[in-house]
Amino acid sequence: MFLEAGFSQIAQALLWPVLCLVGLGFVFALWSVGAVLMEAVQRWRNPAFQALRHAPDTPLEHLELQVVRQLEPLRLLGRVSPLLGLIATMVPLGPALQSVAAGQGQQALAVFSGAFAGVVLALAAAAVGLVVYSVRRRWLMTELVAIRMSRSKA
Repeated sequence: MFLEAGFSQIAQALLWPVLCLVGLGFVFALWSVGAVLMEAVQRWRNPAFQALRHAPDTPLEHLELQVVRQLEPLRLLGRVSPLLGLIATMVPLGPALQSVAAGQGQQALAVFSGAFAGVVLALAAAAVGLVVYSVRRRWLMTELVAIRMSRSKA
């Protein structure tokens, strides 16, 4: 009984930090969409646009690391957001089910709506993150291949 109560307390304490992280993830996803749209405009206006900044003698391994660094936040957003959404959904379900059992349906409904709002925002952030990740990855890999090809010709 003591162990279960302790776990419940810890889970309840995690709810607000998780909801804050879900909100930050959603804001980051929106910011990422704006950034990738701006990059798309730059690429459309200037076909020679390169997002990889490098000196002519930069080793290819360093360029690959630069690609990973640019893509990692989007990759993490796409993978971690659904997990945070699951936490944001599961934590309030315990008290909501207790409210249902006690016959307090309105209180349970309010808790359920908040729980599902968290998972919807988290899934939206993950979906946007994965789409932006895929687009940016394709662009950066194309640039990396072009750099490799130009160096092999020289």
